[in-house]
Amino acid sequence: MSKQLLVRRAFVASGQVQGVGFRPFVYRLAAEGALSGTVGNTSEGVRMELQGPAEEVQRFGCRLRAELPPLARLTGVVEHDMPTVEDESGFRIVPSSGEAGHSVLVSPDMGVCADCLADMHDPANPRYRYAFTNCTNCGPRYTITRSIPYDRAVTSMSCFPLCPQCAAEYANPADRRFHAQPVACPACGPRLWFVDGAARAAHTGPTDDTMRHALERAVQTLADGKILALKGLGGFQLACDARNAQSLQELRRRKNRPHKPLALMVGDLATARALCALAPEHEALLQSPEKPVVLCPRHMPEPAPCSPGWLPPEVAPDTGKVGIMLPYTPLHAVLFDRLAECSALPPVLVMTSANAGGEPICLGNREALNRLEHLADAWLLHDRDILVRVDDSVVTLQPRLPAVGPATADTAAIPPPADANLLSEPLFYRRARGYVPRPVFLPQSEQDAPCVLGTGAELKTTICLTRGREAFVGQHIGDLENPATLAFYEEVAAHLESLLEVRPRALVCDAHPDFLSTRYAEARSQREGIPLWRLQHHAAHAAAVLAENSHYGPALALCLDGTGLGDDGTVWGGELLFMELEQPRWQRLGRLAPFALPGGDAATRQPWRIAQALHALCEQEGQPLPPQHPWLHPSQPDNAQASAAVAEMLRRNINCPTTSSCGRLFDAVAAQLGLCLNTTYEGQAAIRLEDAANRAADSVREALEGKASGKRVPQLVWPVGIASRQDLLEMDSAGLFAHVVQAQAQGMDTGEMAARFHLSLARALAAMAGRAARKLGVSAVGLSGGVMQNATLARLLPLALAEQGLAALTHHELPPGDGGLSLGQAVWGRRMLATGKN
Repeated sequence: MSKQLLVRRAFVASGQVQGVGFRPFVYRLAAEGALSGTVGNTSEGVRMELQGPAEEVQRFGCRLRAELPPLARLTGVVEHDMPTVEDESGFRIVPSSGEAGHSVLVSPDMGVCADCLADMHDPANPRYRYAFTNCTNCGPRYTITRSIPYDRAVTSMSCFPLCPQCAAEYANPADRRFHAQPVACPACGPRLWFVDGAARAAHTGPTDDTMRHALERAVQTLADGKILALKGLGGFQLACDARNAQSLQELRRRKNRPHKPLALMVGDLATARALCALAPEHEALLQSPEKPVVLCPRHMPEPAPCSPGWLPPEVAPDTGKVGIMLPYTPLHAVLFDRLAECSALPPVLVMTSANAGGEPICLGNREALNRLEHLADAWLLHDRDILVRVDDSVVTLQPRLPAVGPATADTAAIPPPADANLLSEPLFYRRARGYVPRPVFLPQSEQDAPCVLGTGAELKTTICLTRGREAFVGQHIGDLENPATLAFYEEVAAHLESLLEVRPRALVCDAHPDFLSTRYAEARSQREGIPLWRLQHHAAHAAAVLAENSHYGPALALCLDGTGLGDDGTVWGGELLFMELEQPRWQRLGRLAPFALPGGDAATRQPWRIAQALHALCEQEGQPLPPQHPWLHPSQPDNAQASAAVAEMLRRNINCPTTSSCGRLFDAVAAQLGLCLNTTYEGQAAIRLEDAANRAADSVREALEGKASGKRVPQLVWPVGIASRQDLLEMDSAGLFAHVVQAQAQGMDTGEMAARFHLSLARALAAMAGRAARKLGVSAVGLSGGVMQNATLARLLPLALAEQGLAALTHHELPPGDGGLSLGQAVWGRRMLATGKN
């Protein structure tokens, strides 16, 4: 072929293109097109130079975008022509190069793939039952990466020299382990060993004795009903036999976690089907490369004891759903293989974070041996270092949003759309392993905006850093309430900044002055001389959901959660806001009518106090309620004196802060129905209330699921007033509570009362939003806040808004709770810089 017929073209691909098999993919495309040239990792992404006939180079460009490897994600491809290279032959993969500043996306950690599992199940394969098997399509990434470009030398695998066989695979572009940075085998890779409680104090590292039969000893520990500390992907986990009620009780005792649901791991999809009623969407999520914990509904009625689908009630005593995941590391997979060989029933393990309450998960071997002494009976350790703590992600499924038509006087009679209950996409409870550091993409207009750091709140904290049109929300950190978690928080911020090679030009924090995240932002702002803005908690929620949906114009937002400091110094939590991100500006338009929290924080732990306060409020407003007081039942003798004290506090208005919190209204109703008088974890009362609603009679539950006819639903909805006070719309909180008490006095079934509460609340909130929307001429309503993790309300509220002619904007990449609001803070800061506001 003559030189005149050749062209040479450079392509630079940015996005998630390193460590995902992108270069061998390019090599294969070039070989199939008989093209010469080079490919290599750079700080800007993967740079390719292709030379050959014009039509083949053009075909390469098309295939590059259309046939990506499973884990690759393109955010852009820049192309330009180059002079041809004389006498070039063949296609080469060249060494990586890097410099400060880049647009590369680091891949999240990915679950073990089917090909690697097949290798591990083949007795003739060198990686038979090897607990650290991986390839370019799976395995650790973020948790072992120090910096970019992503090469073995900057990962925690740098201390494991490759054996000849692994080196040959690593160097072969046709092999699926080509440049798989964590590649290893039993001859050259990480080692596994077992330490029991007796040997813990004397442990100095792996020995022939501790490595010998390590898996078998771990399996025996679990079979004996003991608790095993397992070094996982982003930290240690505590495992025990989920079918052993005594093991569950002991784990709960040691972790001081009496009721909070425990996540489970099962060996295969068949076991998951035996335990839960799975929709195809559940199964797709369970088998996805991210392999999150998926909240799934249990079979009703529950399977008989000792059947494959049976679980003790201690797994999740408050709800008919259970969080399930499949093995996502080779270590998990080989552990389940061994367990299955000696179990009569398919094995099911509790797999929960290895930490004491409120502390970060354990990272290193010595740390785990010391910190978990009172939690674990034995340890399964290995010598591949974890560089970044990352907990498991937890998701459920949310329904497809309804189409929106114009609102009319007869909309209440419109039947729900046929797809109202079809599941569509994940709803995050916790976003971490498998998803971080994947960015949320902002509009193209944000490409040149400066880096801003959103510092999050206090509970379920995350941070957010922006880079161009990418917003990187870090992994779930936890509740920022102690020095250990603050150190983890600072660790995440420093590592993410280093990995992205960015430095923030501004900071945005919560308005609460006592949050550790606020103090971090204040100290850093002063130290680095960069501006700091304080954004009210619910305004940050609103900004987060609007930014996630790229809605920068005027909109409303219903921000519903447990607590957030309001601009007026009171506790907010049931807010209707107007926001225009473009400006940026926001205004409070409505709220739940305030009620008292007798004892302040004590009321969140003893929600019967809130119920008693609402009884008193109704009486004060001339609507005395029937004397229904479950907290004064003879089975609760300790509450009589406390209840008298609460009555006196309310009468004298001592330590009774007021709140507009939607979460606290859920708590009060749950207490009133006797479902939860005292809580042991956040959200417990609301979880029990939703569970009761889901156990209502079929005719009522159909309304909750969006399946009932439009005429049937209004019959189940209690009327709830919307008033205007002090320039704010107010939903009558006490009035809705009063309906619950009156129905209770008439003997209504608890499940039906719980269902009617959900239905009535959704209709009332939508009605309040509808009044404001018509006045302002807006048509979109963002839905955010921890209450939106209630799957029932997440289904009902968009339907109710659609009847008002309003489109619901929901979270689909981040949790609606406080784990997502750092995005709103960061985007708000960008808009403040862009508009020059102080």
